[in-house]
Parts: sequence; structure tokens; C-alpha cells
Amino acid sequence: MTTEAITVLVVDDREANRYTTVHALSRAGFQVIEAATGKEALELSRSLPTVIVLDVKLPDILGYEVCRRIKANSQTRHIPVLQLSAAFLNNESKLFALESGADAYLIQPADSVVLVATVRSLVRLHSAESRARLAAQQWQATFDALSEGVAIVAENGIIQRCNRAMTSLLGKTYGEIENNLLDDLLQQCFGSRSAISEATGLVELKMGSRFFRLSLAPIASSHDVLDGSIFIVSETTKQKLAEEAVLISERLAATGRISHTIAHEINNPLESLTNLLYLMKGALDKPQVIAGFLETATKELGRVARITKQILSFNREASKPTAILISDVIGDVMALNNRALAEKRLSIRTEWNSSLPIQGFPAQLRQVFSNLIRNAIEASFPDGEIRIRTSDTWFWRGPRKRAVRITIADHGIGIPRENIGRIFDAFFTTKDLKGSGIGLWLCSTIIHEHGGILRVRSTTVPSRSGTCLTVLLPSGPKD
Repeated sequence: MTTEAITVLVVDDREANRYTTVHALSRAGFQVIEAATGKEALELSRSLPTVIVLDVKLPDILGYEVCRRIKANSQTRHIPVLQLSAAFLNNESKLFALESGADAYLIQPADSVVLVATVRSLVRLHSAESRARLAAQQWQATFDALSEGVAIVAENGIIQRCNRAMTSLLGKTYGEIENNLLDDLLQQCFGSRSAISEATGLVELKMGSRFFRLSLAPIASSHDVLDGSIFIVSETTKQKLAEEAVLISERLAATGRISHTIAHEINNPLESLTNLLYLMKGALDKPQVIAGFLETATKELGRVARITKQILSFNREASKPTAILISDVIGDVMALNNRALAEKRLSIRTEWNSSLPIQGFPAQLRQVFSNLIRNAIEASFPDGEIRIRTSDTWFWRGPRKRAVRITIADHGIGIPRENIGRIFDAFFTTKDLKGSGIGLWLCSTIIHEHGGILRVRSTTVPSRSGTCLTVLLPSGPKD
């Protein structure tokens, strides 16, 4: 800031003293305006001079009171005030002036060099405060413009500041959030005092009918010393509803895809029953023959019942996680893909080496393995083989925990290397109009929600092309 852009208001009722002060500041390059009374000083302060040089002893209002009023006004409080006095010279007077809001205090007559240097110092102070104030305003505007709720949490767990989005998302006022413990806020909003910590990272919670994603990240100082945390809240209700709609849509699409298979599977035993009834009419005088026909008919009816049960259970969702044997889930899925396997003359080799139960939602897991097995069938060459294997293992990331590994391997066309990193992206497909691009993304989402992991290995080398998908699911409830 150049001195030409700096305006100094000099307030002194004694003309000689005012002249001396104005002359010294003018020679130093400052623009100067003058006032002789406290009332004039208050009026001229509204023009926002850069610095105010204020005599203590004024005819109408003491300089102490003028300074106090300037500092009490939100529009003028940032203006540095230098108080001058030839009458109040003791330390108590200086202390009273500084406590009234003055930024500096000089005794008159003040040396012109000291006066100019003091004013320059106050100008630098004013400039630094202006920059800091502008930066704070810009930071606050940015802070409040964020769509996610953000709060700064002290090391002791007390929320120091939050933005406007936080109050809107949680339905709380600033006073109900700031200067309160984060644990108390979590208890009030989500019913869990220790719902999140810096160690757990992201967590998803529900408040009424709304879903939220919460995270807590530590703030480290320049010396890697923790200095509080950043607490972030974002609402995921629309995303959850969209995912649920996609899940339902994909499940219905899967039901449609296997409807012709079901009709084919049921038609075979029904034809057998028709033939058996016809044969029984001609053997009414042969009880043993009829008994044999009835036994065969009973088996065929049992076959129809099993197929019906499988299709009904395919879309039936449990209200809460239940204990599931993965081999049973995959068995149901395989039964509904018999026709596709027969059309390609594919053989299935299964190895059930795990009896650990999984806590999950049966319909969702059926959807997962239906998609994975259908992909393996579509990718396989005719007369090929698909291997499905389960085994016991451990989760090594985080707390050590038992898990079930499910491997589905085919000797099909394989996945090109450039597509491996994208196959779990929503709406990515290599099947053109035949694929929706949400199958593997949906599988990955469901497995993640069950606390599991989905991995893929694949090669397109002609002599050994194929894909191996590995699913790890924890045995027991998700942490």
C-alpha cells in the first residue's frame, strides 16, 4: 500500500498541535484530514480513514470515549487508533487508553520521526488485518458454499466450527452443534455415541428414513502432531434409493431372463406326469405297475416343487441378515441355469470345502452369484468347463476374522487388460446393447455391503484364456 492511498484522520482541538502533526504526516506522503472535536472525529471515521491520530483531551468528548465508540462500531472497529496526550502522562493513563481500544499511545509533543514511524507501523497492521479479514471472509464463504456438512473438531472432541450445510443436513442450529461434544451430536442424531472414529474412516448411518455417510479425518500440524479433526457429513438418501431401484430392476431382469428356463424345466416333469397318467389308465388291473408309475409321478412332482421354491426364493428378501450356506445359494442359482449350461454343453465342477455360515441377505447374494455364474457361462467356449470352489480362509486386513472364499473360474474368452480396471464401474459394458453395464457393479456393491471383497484375474492368451473371480465373505456379522 503506497502512502498516496493512505488517509490519516488527525483529531486535536489545539490548532498548533494539529498543524505540527499534520505537517509531519503530509511531508511523509500521507493524505490528511482534520477534526477538532470528538463529534467531528466520529463523523469523519465513517469515511474509513486508514489510521486515526486522536488527542485524548478534547473539548466535548474525551479521546478515550471517542476511541471506545470507534472500536464498538462494526464498520470502524478495524481502524487503528494512535492516541496522543500532553496532559495524561502517567502509566495509568496509557493503560486506560489501550484498554479503551487504542492501538498505540504517544506523549505530546511527539518526535516527528517517531510519529511517522508509529503511523507506518499502524498502516502495516491495518493492511495485514485487512488481508486476514478478507481471507477469513473468503474462507467462510467457501466453507458455507460446500454441499457437504463440515465441522472442525478440537482434540478434546468439542466441535469448534461448522458450516451452513451441517446445520441443514442435521436439522440443528449453530448453537446446538458448535461448542458441543461430537459424541453427543452423534448420539442425538444417529443414536450412537461412538459411531465413528479416525480409525474407522467412513461409516454409513441412518437417521429416520434418510441415509448419511460420515467421515472423520485427523488434522496434523507441520510437526506431524495431531491438532483436531475434520468431521464431514453427506446425505446419500438419493443414492441409496437409486441403488435400491437398480437392484430391484436388475433382479426383475434376471427373473425375466430365466423365465424361459423355468418354463422348460417345469414342462419336462409335467410331460412326464401326463404320460404316466395315460399309462396308468391302461394298467388299472396291474396294481404293482400302477404303484411304480405313482412313485415316478411323486418324484416328478417333487421336482416341480423344488423348481417353484427356487424361483420364489430368488426374489424374496429377508428383513434382516440370516445365516446362509454359500453352497446352498450357488446350488439354487445353478438349478436355474441348467438350460444355458446344456445349450453350450458346459460341465460344472464343484468343490464344497467350507461349511462356515455367512450372515447376509439371501436374495442379494443369489443375485450376486447369478450374475457371476451367468457371466461365466456367456464367456465360456462350447464344451468347456466352469469350476466353482468354496474354502475357509481369513481376513487379514483389520481385525483377523474367519471368512469364506468362493472362486468361479471359466476357460472362456477372458477380459482384455485395458478393461480390467473398469469392469466394476457402473454402466460399463462390452456387450453393446445386450448388456446394461450394472451387473458387476451391483455385485461389487452388494459384496462390499456384506463386508466382503470381490477380485478378478483374467487373461486373453489363446492357449489359456479365461477369467477367475474370487469373492471373500466374512463368516459372522459385518463389523
